[in-house]
Amino acid sequence: MPSDVRPAGTEPPGGPDEGVSSVDATTDEIFELQEEIGQLKQAITSHAVVDQAIGMMVALGRVTPDQGWVVLQEVSQHTNVKLRDIAEMIIAWGGEGDMWPDVRAALEETLDKYGPTQIPDDPPDS
Repeated sequence: MPSDVRPAGTEPPGGPDEGVSSVDATTDEIFELQEEIGQLKQAITSHAVVDQAIGMMVALGRVTPDQGWVVLQEVSQHTNVKLRDIAEMIIAWGGEGDMWPDVRAALEETLDKYGPTQIPDDPPDS
């Protein structure tokens, strides 16, 4: 009996190649699920960063959380910088006091539209 011939009834259902394509399909599905998990992890992190920046808008700009969200969106649109990047800049600015001048100007202008405040001056150099 040649080695490539199987006894009757031992072939995978659907033919001799179905087992291989099933493994390929499973591998593809695992890869897709791993990609999705990575995207979900990034989304959770991004969401936390945006929420923190909204909190800063609420505290500094004396706006509602919904208005804080709108402020971030408008600053992102006016500066052509991704919203998540704007949020990261705002959080870094809260700790370090540095922000791109065009982002700062857009932020001040937008907060003026929604809230009764002025962004505090840069902290003095130590």
